[in-house]
Amino acid sequence: MVPLSWYLIFSAALFSIGLFGVLTRRNAIAILLGVELMLNAVNINLVAFWRYGDVTSMAGQVFAVIVFAVAAAEVAVGLALVISVYRRRNTVIADELDMMKW
Repeated sequence: MVPLSWYLIFSAALFSIGLFGVLTRRNAIAILLGVELMLNAVNINLVAFWRYGDVTSMAGQVFAVIVFAVAAAEVAVGLALVISVYRRRNTVIADELDMMKW
């Protein structure tokens, strides 16, 4: 059986890669992918803690399903916004998107 610490290390590495992607990328789609990596790291933590904790409780799995739903909604709304912005401004570079600024 794989120890819990391996799941936590893997999840921390995945979250770090996602955070690095969000903080360093200029492309809006790459930023969305970074956020997805961070949400998947959270899911790994939730399921791992559920597995090594009280198995009769379904809290970890329920929270993981909620995070999946939030991730799917985030991708749908985010991609719709990126496509809309691209059609209007012909760019997806986050630094150049200043429509909400004064």
